[in-house]
Amino acid sequence: MSLDSVRAVADTVLYEGYLLYPYRAGAAKNRSRWQFGVLGPPHAVPAAFAEPPEMSMQCLLTPDGAGWITVRLRFLQLQAREVQRRRGDDHEPAERLRVGGTTLLSWDEAVEREITLPDLPVHGDAEFPVIVPGGEDVEPVHDGDGRPVGRVVRRRWPLTARIRTSVKADDGLLRLTVSVTNEHAEPVPEKESATRHSLIAAHLMVEAHDAEFVSVREPIPAARRCRQDRCWPVLAGPPGETRLLLGAPIILYDHPRLAERSPGDLFDGCEIDELLTMRVRTMTEHEKAEARATDPRAAAIVDRCDALDDDALLSLHGTRIDAAANTHGTRIDAGTITHGTLVRLRPARRADAQDLFLAGRIALVNEVVTDVDGGTHVAVVLLDDPAADLHDGYGRYLYFAPDELEPVS
Repeated sequence: MSLDSVRAVADTVLYEGYLLYPYRAGAAKNRSRWQFGVLGPPHAVPAAFAEPPEMSMQCLLTPDGAGWITVRLRFLQLQAREVQRRRGDDHEPAERLRVGGTTLLSWDEAVEREITLPDLPVHGDAEFPVIVPGGEDVEPVHDGDGRPVGRVVRRRWPLTARIRTSVKADDGLLRLTVSVTNEHAEPVPEKESATRHSLIAAHLMVEAHDAEFVSVREPIPAARRCRQDRCWPVLAGPPGETRLLLGAPIILYDHPRLAERSPGDLFDGCEIDELLTMRVRTMTEHEKAEARATDPRAAAIVDRCDALDDDALLSLHGTRIDAAANTHGTRIDAGTITHGTLVRLRPARRADAQDLFLAGRIALVNEVVTDVDGGTHVAVVLLDDPAADLHDGYGRYLYFAPDELEPVS
């Protein structure tokens, strides 16, 4: 069983929010980053605007024999990059330092961390301390003639946390609880310090051995009793895989995967590849140079967007991915509704004023879909709409609940 497909999705969670368009250190957006999965220090004062210190998830396992699990906690540790200019025998902080054709900027980077807890039995309670040391690295900077002109100092602050696991029987299944708590013991007086002592983009990868996970989306009482706090568990890996689970700080569907058409990460929350790619390509050369100097990942984004040819750009446009699952039809009191059924509209929810004008109209059913919460929706086009063919071609439908439709001959 390979973790590669899960890790690829987990990496997008890890770096979502690491950089925001326009990917420049001087942009206002990039002064407030790290949007997802931040576990802040518990003793931060209100003025520090620290995130809550804990996350937890509950998931279900089948008790196949004496199984065990492997838990992986992954997160980013902030690393402050400070550029210093040489002054005599000493150095002084500088916002930027230009050396030859390269510009060095002060910036907050991050270092990947992964804590692995192997061979945990699926019974009882357990807890494990997590200690990540701080550190400082110094990189000398020389000019083209080899003379020292400055240095880059990278600093990290220590992190202290705790992972707790608990397993309890629930209606023939096992309910696994995994929680992570930031246990930084010292008071934190302001926002910058709070970020330095936070676990950033924290998420979990859990692997089952001699056991299988059951989706918390299953319509069973045990799933309804599961509680999630800032961490959402989904089945991971290819469809049909039941031994891998991803606990993410954002809500995903089971077996999430990367879009095949995406040429690479863009990091910006709720990213739209085509839109962000076109925006990067319209940046001035000066703005692109600043983005490249901000972070190696920003440089990679700019270079990749500039290198895309017309065919690659076109592949990003006009593709629709349905998160809903298509069904063959749905039963109502008056009969079966499926593709090609003529129905009379009886709007009951009054979602908007348009419903008043649609009442009693005849429509053609195109498809019946089920959303991620298990709700059923019927996609229709109005039979007397002159643009019905266009709406059908573009997939621009009106959606109604089954009980708002009346089949007609």
